[in-house]
Amino acid sequence: MSDSYLIAVILGIVEGLTEFLPISSTGHLILAGDLLGFHDEKAKVFEIAIQTGAMLAIVWEYRRRFLGVATGAFSDPVAQRFIINLIVAFIPAAVLGLAFGSLIKSYLFFAVPVALAFIIGGVIILWVERGKGLERKVRIDNVDDMTWQDALKVGIAQTFALIPGTSRSGATIIGGMLFGLSRKAATEFSFFLAVPTLVAAGAYSLLKHRALLSAADIGFFAVGFVTAFISAFICVRWLLRYIATHDFTVFAWYRIAFGLVVLATSYSGVVRWVA
Repeated sequence: MSDSYLIAVILGIVEGLTEFLPISSTGHLILAGDLLGFHDEKAKVFEIAIQTGAMLAIVWEYRRRFLGVATGAFSDPVAQRFIINLIVAFIPAAVLGLAFGSLIKSYLFFAVPVALAFIIGGVIILWVERGKGLERKVRIDNVDDMTWQDALKVGIAQTFALIPGTSRSGATIIGGMLFGLSRKAATEFSFFLAVPTLVAAGAYSLLKHRALLSAADIGFFAVGFVTAFISAFICVRWLLRYIATHDFTVFAWYRIAFGLVVLATSYSGVVRWVA
């Protein structure tokens, strides 16, 4: 296997294992790409493209649900409410992403801001699980019971994930829990919201940067895409079992420890972070 394909495999695994956990796939990809020396403009397109592979793991895992929604889009009130909720939740991040995406990439796609976002996100998760979590009341046990107002609140929470290192899954899951969703409902809605979010991000990035790509990149992108799909599918299955009996505290401590390591290596010069 050539070095480029090995990089595709490594980044695909990193993407798949981190996309749906509250630990930031983008943050991990930025740092992993930096260590691998893969951090140019094409790398950014690649990272977004393989997120689509991870997203397909959700489509496959919930294929019956998505098929039911598709067939009932014009006749089933539950399916229609589900579609409306996804659209409503998707809009805030889409609008702010288009407005500030370039600015964010220019100033925040670097090791130190990512590390700080890791730490701050970890502290917030601990606050929710150990403090605020004791006070919150669960109003919604099932995604189908959500109103468009609930979806909008989760969508607003997702906008914080525009900051690399924050975690899209973490923002939507923890935000959903704060707004009254059960842990399972918040996690599943985060999964479902990933579909339009990651498809739109991938399509926009590929269209915008298509001049950077050539037919020679197809194999490289395909390897990362497939690897992300497989590892994400395994991770989603595991996470659904995990949240049945555990909270997210372990991910909070991981975020804090990981962020501190990045800061320590950056300021000590042990690792010369470039990206």
